[in-house]
Amino acid sequence: MAQFSVLTTVYDPAPEHLAACLASVRAQTLHDWEHVLVDDASTQPHVRSMLAEASAGDVRVKVVYRSQRGGIGAASSDALVAATGEFVALLDHDDDLEPDALEAMASALASGGDVAYSDHDMRRDDGALMLPTFKPEFSPEHLRNQNYILHFLVARRSLVEQVGGFREGFDGAQDHDLVLRVTERAAGVVRVPRVLYHWRQAVGSVAAQPDNKPWAYDAGVRAVADQCARLGIDATVEAGPVAGTYRVRRRPASHPLISVVIPTRGSSGTVWGIERTFVVDAIQAMVETSTYPRLEFVVVADVDTPPGVLAALERVAGDAVKVVPFEGPFNFSAKINAGALAADGDLLLLLNDDTEPIEPDSLEVMVAHLEADDVAMVGAKLLYADGTIQDAGHVYNHHLLGALSGWDGAGPGPGRLRPLAVERECSGVTAAVALVSRQAFEEVGGLTTALPVNFNDVDFSLKLRHAGYRIIWTPYASWFHFESQTRDRDATQAEYDFIDARWHHEINNDPYYSPNLMIDRADWLERPWLSGAPPLADDAPPKAPGRWRRR
Repeated sequence: MAQFSVLTTVYDPAPEHLAACLASVRAQTLHDWEHVLVDDASTQPHVRSMLAEASAGDVRVKVVYRSQRGGIGAASSDALVAATGEFVALLDHDDDLEPDALEAMASALASGGDVAYSDHDMRRDDGALMLPTFKPEFSPEHLRNQNYILHFLVARRSLVEQVGGFREGFDGAQDHDLVLRVTERAAGVVRVPRVLYHWRQAVGSVAAQPDNKPWAYDAGVRAVADQCARLGIDATVEAGPVAGTYRVRRRPASHPLISVVIPTRGSSGTVWGIERTFVVDAIQAMVETSTYPRLEFVVVADVDTPPGVLAALERVAGDAVKVVPFEGPFNFSAKINAGALAADGDLLLLLNDDTEPIEPDSLEVMVAHLEADDVAMVGAKLLYADGTIQDAGHVYNHHLLGALSGWDGAGPGPGRLRPLAVERECSGVTAAVALVSRQAFEEVGGLTTALPVNFNDVDFSLKLRHAGYRIIWTPYASWFHFESQTRDRDATQAEYDFIDARWHHEINNDPYYSPNLMIDRADWLERPWLSGAPPLADDAPPKAPGRWRRR
């Protein structure tokens, strides 16, 4: 039995593309493989002759000829039946592998994992490589929103067979359907952060133009909906805002009381040319905009907050407002903890007072995610007053950064991963707007008062993840955050020393951000020497000022 069965379905590829595919398997540095090719009744005569020559020249090449075309799902099923390897690896008929691709996967799986995947890039018809896709570690919410794993996928054959192999009715998304099912049961899912697979950008392919095959994305919708049904997620699934993405509309089973915890000192400022009292306007906007039916507002107010501000809060929200006096020097963490202690809700919405909700159903979206037992906190898309991104989740990439700050808030974000268009796991979210379960908040001891200004939400996020919870960021819950785009963002050295001493490994090794991306940035831009591309995309904003981003 071979260690790897490379499965390739074949239908009328260009001869030079098929030759490159065959040669890339033949050139593998790990020799314990078989290449199982299923010809799905190709019409071009060169296909049969090339396959026959390949199998005659190497006993490890197995060819199955179908008498009539069945589609990629049926052909893939035939390849799986013929496979004998411990693992199966998926390779399209016009793509090719790095010479050590199987060796790298064997090394990654040596510790006992069931599934492994790598980064990939695109091969143009002229042979040039471009557009590398550098992927996060296993991210199940992201995978529901987008088949980011795609190429190169390797899975234990016994597990693939156990979950039913390739299924009819999912052609075009048969690999997404399969990876959803195998990762549900896998003992371990391993990322190999190297480009091991070259996806050919052939004319008419999805690689060349993502919307070339809309029927493939229809199949993807069905695959994701089917997983939701298997896992008991009450949701509808539809095509997402960008080709290749999906929108999972979860329906919350109930509407537990949300305690909105808002620290304030009653500050005022001008936004869009209008003077506003931040805490009053933040609460009024939620009262008037939010469709969520059960809210209380726990306002943690400095003792010198103007009485007129507190009176205005009562006029805006009446009995739903609870004021918690706070005395002493500014300490955001202590304020949040005091508010949580006074709150009655099972869910806590940590909220800065200089915010305004955008989508009326933002809280329903966030609450539905928290119904998963292993999700402790959900963050929202935050926009500056000008509509650009203020924060799209945390990235701990040698700096502590808010993702994609300065990017177009209405766009999908850079690269093929489209990080502004998908719900995804992240290492942390900003406490400016974050919904957290009270149970998880209390389990990890709330926010540390040793960090009164900066990094308290970083520390809190990492405590939740250390306790085994996931943190989700969603673009479908959104607020304006009227933080100044020009204010000093530098934290003190003492604050950094504290967070570094406690979480040194975590803040330098974000699992949801690739080590192949540029250090000290949070906008998914690859290191130029890995791709031959210029270091910045034309539409990339400059790096945010300040060495360490504030909360």
